Amino acid sequence: MTPYDGQMYQAQRISNSEFVPIRSLNYHVRRWGEPNPGTTPLVLLHGWMDVAASFQFVVDALKQDHFIIAPDWRGFGLTASGGADCFWYPDYLADLEALLDHYAPGQVVHLVGHSMGGNVAMLYAGIRPERVAKLINLEGFGLPASQPEQAPGRYAQWLGELKAHAQGQMALKTYPTLAAVAERLMKTNRRLGADKAHWLAGHWSAELKPGQWSILGESAHKITSAQLYREDEVLAVFRAIRAPVLMLEASDDSMAQWWKGSFTLAQHHARLKSVPQVEITQVPDCGHMLHHDQPHAVAALIEGFLG
Repeated sequence: MTPYDGQMYQAQRISNSEFVPIRSLNYHVRRWGEPNPGTTPLVLLHGWMDVAASFQFVVDALKQDHFIIAPDWRGFGLTASGGADCFWYPDYLADLEALLDHYAPGQVVHLVGHSMGGNVAMLYAGIRPERVAKLINLEGFGLPASQPEQAPGRYAQWLGELKAHAQGQMALKTYPTLAAVAERLMKTNRRLGADKAHWLAGHWSAELKPGQWSILGESAHKITSAQLYREDEVLAVFRAIRAPVLMLEASDDSMAQWWKGSFTLAQHHARLKSVPQVEITQVPDCGHMLHHDQPHAVAALIEGFLG
């Protein structure tokens, strides 16, 4: 693998990197802009195995000035988990609330969430409807519905994976160079240009040992959740959302690739009928990482929706 000698993506709006004590963790947060009493903070929530810097391309494409915060979720990026051997979804909700208490006490916020972050945003907007003004969900689809009968097997799977993780059997792959990390990103996303891939690689990974670049995501995230995904509970939360919701979907049907028919886009749209105010928009010529593939289109849709 040869070093990259092309032009690197140049960030237009430079973020401040901050660490905030949140629930016994030292949470890493990227902040663009300054608080303004006349504006609503914009909170960007990244997806699984991603980092807050992933939103840089969209931030650069925004036309208006915003006060923006974007955390690295626990166990991702520069936020360590404190040695956790598995992760519980409700912790993301509690972490988000603590972050809002720190950065926007007594204020409503606009939430933008991608993939897993989109699901966290949807749940939070139904649990704390008074704190969310508007919500933009980027490809956050949820999971296939589960049945109670799956519980014994799910708990057994969880116990088995905990043992495998403790024995080092679930370690994430490492890469010999930063350029190799960028190649990995471009292999996963065929639309990602080399300039952006090499910029992202520097935030998505770190050389923790000489000649060994590691993804900044803890391997315990690979462990299957012991909790079943209860569709009835999710829909009850959706019905409690008061904020207008914009659902942005990529033109590529990523759900068909992931779930192979066990959970479809049509079923996702049926769930969205439980949301009181929702608008669905498809973004052309992009895949699941639509904020990388079409940052200008995504930025325009966000600002158009926020008004």
